Amino acid sequence: MTDSITGGVRGLIVAGGLALTMACTPIVRNHGYVPTEGDLAQITVGQDTRETVTTLIGPPTATGMLGTDAFFYVQSRFETVGARAPVEVDRQVLAVSFAPSGTVSNVERFTLQDGRVIALSRRVTTDNVRDSTFLRQLLGSVGRFDASNFIGGGDDGPR
Repeated sequence: MTDSITGGVRGLIVAGGLALTMACTPIVRNHGYVPTEGDLAQITVGQDTRETVTTLIGPPTATGMLGTDAFFYVQSRFETVGARAPVEVDRQVLAVSFAPSGTVSNVERFTLQDGRVIALSRRVTTDNVRDSTFLRQLLGSVGRFDASNFIGGGDDGPR
């Protein structure tokens, strides 16, 4: 009888240890696409155009501000361990720049170590409600009505 109890306790300990080990295993997620060096070897600076680059290595993840000066290919790798927030552990950005003539002028590769934090400017339309909560707006309209609108005494002609 004691052998079955100790065997059950050992089984629980082993199962608990396996569960803890599995909980600490990182979950890896990959996002995006960056062409390989072999794919990039097909591109000739000064000769290839936007169309040939798209045909050779695929459509870009993003383009330049005007959509014509550069193609960007972005790939990121995130790891999540346990209940912690995901952490970006690897990022590659491939930038293919184009000359005004439309041919490739430069091919650059950047990594997470080359990255910088950029403060983005938020351009949003402001609303007309300034420093007012919903309750203040609701109670602010109390007393701002004309009783004649409710009892039919307005100037809308004979009845």
